[in-house]
Amino acid sequence: MLLHVTHSTRYDYTPPVDTAQHLAHLKPMTTASQRLVSHALRITPPPVQKSESPDVFGNTRTFFALDSTHEELLVTAESVVETSVPQLPASVARELPWEEVRERFRYVKDSHYDPAAEFLFPSRYVPRHGDFAAYARPSFAAGRPTFDVAMDLALRMFKDFGYDAESTEISTPAIEALAQRRGVCQDFAHIMIACMRTMGLPARYVSGYLLTQPSPGQPRLVGADASHAWVSVYLPGASGPGDWVDFDPTNGRQPGEDYVTLAIGRDYSDVSPMRGVLHGGARHSLHVGVTVQPIEERLGEAVLAARAEAGPVADNPPSALLPPENKDIP
Repeated sequence: MLLHVTHSTRYDYTPPVDTAQHLAHLKPMTTASQRLVSHALRITPPPVQKSESPDVFGNTRTFFALDSTHEELLVTAESVVETSVPQLPASVARELPWEEVRERFRYVKDSHYDPAAEFLFPSRYVPRHGDFAAYARPSFAAGRPTFDVAMDLALRMFKDFGYDAESTEISTPAIEALAQRRGVCQDFAHIMIACMRTMGLPARYVSGYLLTQPSPGQPRLVGADASHAWVSVYLPGASGPGDWVDFDPTNGRQPGEDYVTLAIGRDYSDVSPMRGVLHGGARHSLHVGVTVQPIEERLGEAVLAARAEAGPVADNPPSALLPPENKDIP
């Protein structure tokens, strides 16, 4: 599936900002089930400095700096991504009991270090707490395969938790969201990760997008989508390297070709779409708009718009419908 993603961010500052430095995670990854076809990043006002580099988790991060006074910052990322249904590698030991996976990651002096162990430890938004273990235990039946444990936990969370955008904010502790059984995808991802780690299994945070479907007969609303978050759980190999498998507790399912992976990390703090340091601008307001649509739908809309503007002679689609391939535009 070819998906077009537009992620627009606007900051309005009062009073104006004098100088600023920002770090963005807005470029989708290339994975076994996802290929980045094209990407463009537009920044207004134009930055005086901009660079792109990988972080420790393999995500692409973009640094940019502004040295002129500005009341508004506009950042728009446009990406085209080819996705497919993720396949579980044959090397993964899907039936391995969770207790055996836990033992593989138990620290033993001079033992082999598995990089996945980095995702066992508490992080900024994912602490260890007995309440996470208490909630998780019904899914951790004796001898149950790790894959089945994670799927059961995601399904239980889907049934037990209510989606409520007004109940939490970015800084809400995961333990608080667990207690109130309400939150958003970020909260549910943090809770599931905390449950897995507390029980001794590696789990990581995945940020990205989900293709939503408008109501029957209704057009897709531009900018009405949002960033999404889900969980990746490590499954060891039978006799070698394992792999990460994704689960979405917000929707009680495994991600498919309608998901776009943006970045991975220990929790949200590693992969926030935008962060920055400002001089000036005591107050600000933030507006974010996300649109995810199949590329053929976007092309069809562009053709109709061109015909409406130019008349019946405009039979060919515009030539500049896609952003330049893998290019950042300041």
